Amino acid sequence: MNRITEQESKYNDIDKMSVLEILTGINNEDKLVPLAVEKALPQIEKLASAVAERMKNGGRLFYIGAGTSGRLGVVDASECPPTFGVPFDKVVGIIAGGDTAIRRAVEFAEDNETQAWVDLQEYNINENDSLIGLAASGTTPYVIGGLNTARKHGILTGCIICNEGGPIVAESDFPVEVVVGPEFLTGSTRMKSGTAQKLVLNMLSTTVMIRLGRVKGNKMVDMQLTNHKLVDRGTQMVMDELNIDHEQAADLLNKYGSVRKAVEASKL
Repeated sequence: MNRITEQESKYNDIDKMSVLEILTGINNEDKLVPLAVEKALPQIEKLASAVAERMKNGGRLFYIGAGTSGRLGVVDASECPPTFGVPFDKVVGIIAGGDTAIRRAVEFAEDNETQAWVDLQEYNINENDSLIGLAASGTTPYVIGGLNTARKHGILTGCIICNEGGPIVAESDFPVEVVVGPEFLTGSTRMKSGTAQKLVLNMLSTTVMIRLGRVKGNKMVDMQLTNHKLVDRGTQMVMDELNIDHEQAADLLNKYGSVRKAVEASKL
């Protein structure tokens, strides 16, 4: 495989650049990321469609990764319940080294080929579920081992990587390869590669949740009302949908606990 993520930066002597030169260089590289994601849309479509079908039948979505990739999976998974009102175990992010690794690197955790499957067993992952491996390089042993074992158990597998080909692709039913090119800082895949993975994760989980009926029109009707801002947003949604005043909408939202339930109850 061609390890583009490890190639030399196009920029030399960045330690001698001015602040503006550094920022301009990073920004110029960042502009390339959406174009690389666009090229991968057919792969993302296949993965999102397959995951949505599994989840419609009761399956769950799991992410596994190490370092930045693992953290991004944890973030995406943790945002699904408040945004779409799904149970906290519907989308699960697992990082090599456990929750400690979210804030502090755990040495050599990503090199353990068998630990991902051990971690997944805590959630009783099964053939109804989907597993997506996140690894900028596409070579992380923790992710490769998890995907390999998952496939043997009939679990749908996918990956989001920033190189073409490689061992993780070989273990994925639905690979997504977003090739963003060498990083501004040589090998620092938390930069363009991380941005690309974040974009794809946003697209994937949002598309899947829309297909699961968790969005009405363009509104997050199942969002959790966990702060005043979201309560205000939910109240406005109810007002717009039912053409009622603020006080009536707030009362309905308080009574039923979600925009969807408030609207549906009023239309009975």
